[in-house]
Amino acid sequence: MDTLDLLLHPVRLRITYAMTGERTCTTAELCTALPDVPKTTVYRHVGLLAEGGVLEVVDEQRVRGAVERRYRLRRDRMAIGPEAGASMSLDDHRRGFAAAMAALLAGFNAYLDRPGADPFADSVGYRQGTLWLSPDELVEMISEFRHSFASRAGNGPAPGRNPHLVSSIFFPTDEPPRHEDPRRPQALKSTGSNAATGLTPAASAASRQQPGRTTM
Repeated sequence: MDTLDLLLHPVRLRITYAMTGERTCTTAELCTALPDVPKTTVYRHVGLLAEGGVLEVVDEQRVRGAVERRYRLRRDRMAIGPEAGASMSLDDHRRGFAAAMAALLAGFNAYLDRPGADPFADSVGYRQGTLWLSPDELVEMISEFRHSFASRAGNGPAPGRNPHLVSSIFFPTDEPPRHEDPRRPQALKSTGSNAATGLTPAASAASRQQPGRTTM
């Protein structure tokens, strides 16, 4: 299974979300983190991610006669690179976007189903808006966005920290110009927001969320 097929799947995206921040998890722990997904489905997709090299085994121990493996994300395998991004067809983008939206919706519903969920107190946000930007202004904004994420991407679990899913979408709402801007970095031409933000395809393809109070 190639990288695109491996990563552009709702359940596998949610597994990668659950394991960010240098976390290590067993499949049983991932089943607890994704309570709305059947356990057999979680086990199957963990196996596919491990076979594809996105997950690596960091520890094994025998539990009640069975071998329990603890996994970790391989950061060098969890993103779609420039070459793969440039080769994506329009149907690949449709499929990837649909998978990311499905993963985001499932994750949000799982959050709302938790006891004590309070979107207002938790500063949940799902704002959308349109910005008028020149090619240079777009590149500048994406660079700022990428820097903001990169400065916190190394954060790991710690007292007082909770994981937050933050996503971005960038696309023109009118017909875009059909020419290449030589001032744009090649990575931005090839992969759009994935390369620009340095996020996993899951995070960069999903719906944009910003800190702040809930916006209906």
